[in-house]
Amino acid sequence: MSVGTSGAVPGARRAAAPPAAAAAGPAVDPDELPDGLVIADEHGRVTCFNTAAARITAVPAGQALGQHLDKALPLEDLEGRRWWQLTDPYGGLAIRVAQPERNLLLPGGREVLVSARYVRDRPAGPVRRVIVCLRDTEARRRTERSHAELIATVAHELRSPLTSVKGFTATLLAKWERFTDDQKRLMLETVDADADRVTRLIAELLDISRIDSGRLEVRRQLVDIGAAVGRHVQAYVAAGQPADRFLVRLEQPLPDLWADPDKIDQVLSNLIENAVRHGEGTVTIDVTPAASPREGEDAGTSVTVSDEGPGIPEESMNRVFTRFWRGSKRGGTGLGLYIVKGIVEAHGGTITVGRAVGGGARFRFTLPVGTPAHLL
Repeated sequence: MSVGTSGAVPGARRAAAPPAAAAAGPAVDPDELPDGLVIADEHGRVTCFNTAAARITAVPAGQALGQHLDKALPLEDLEGRRWWQLTDPYGGLAIRVAQPERNLLLPGGREVLVSARYVRDRPAGPVRRVIVCLRDTEARRRTERSHAELIATVAHELRSPLTSVKGFTATLLAKWERFTDDQKRLMLETVDADADRVTRLIAELLDISRIDSGRLEVRRQLVDIGAAVGRHVQAYVAAGQPADRFLVRLEQPLPDLWADPDKIDQVLSNLIENAVRHGEGTVTIDVTPAASPREGEDAGTSVTVSDEGPGIPEESMNRVFTRFWRGSKRGGTGLGLYIVKGIVEAHGGTITVGRAVGGGARFRFTLPVGTPAHLL
């Protein structure tokens, strides 16, 4: 970390800068840095304790300035050992120039990320300054909590179908002759449905991994988006939903849409399922031409799925596309809309949520037509 010390770090050594350097710009004020900065002189006395360091450590800068480093910043490792005694920056190895970032503890047990640099006038010379960088661990903790929640959710969602599969198969193997053909068929159909549920969950996990790592691949083909919507509606009608619950409106002509058909099916499946399961009344699906969300392209296609249910509370709309958000207590992993957003954005598109005219939820995604270069 490079920090300007002119007027900001009393007692710090500073070489005279040539005139050209003076024109390079003003020195950085340590209090403007987002991370905590602590600087100690050749005697180990603290000469700089910026605002972020005071916030992270809960020690006022005025109290820390002038104190010895190990008193102003009494750090311990995770085994309870005094960190400054272990590292001994002033009396340790003369070839050491830094300490890599690691988790250490402040008084009271609060965890903080700490790295340090030892400034010497010459190689293997005495330490003239110790520069310490402090970072809060809250962002890392949020990530760890998210991963823990994902593991817990997956474990919970896998347990139910796998218990069912194990129970039915064990029963069939042990008492095959005692069941009628209809009973056997019912058990096998249940096993088949639970196996599909496990397969879908594993596919969701793979999608999340690819979205998070930026490796979600899009294999573009010419997609008839109207026909795709029709297939999903017909599947719900065949499963017992009344046909008049769905209203599909296609605005023609639609531009040719080049997209990944399997992933577009996944998006439509999630959005229509949400409207059917969590909404009420008529589920309206509008497919219209639109301006492309991608710069440099004119044409795009929009799909809007809306219902007439209670809708999504205003305060929840900014969390709809996050992991584990659930619009109701009617089951689900809470991962579907997170994956939908990732798929749409992988196509260069956008997705929004709002309130439908009938008062329910309205999801609208817009995709660029994505015409391959060889057809332009």
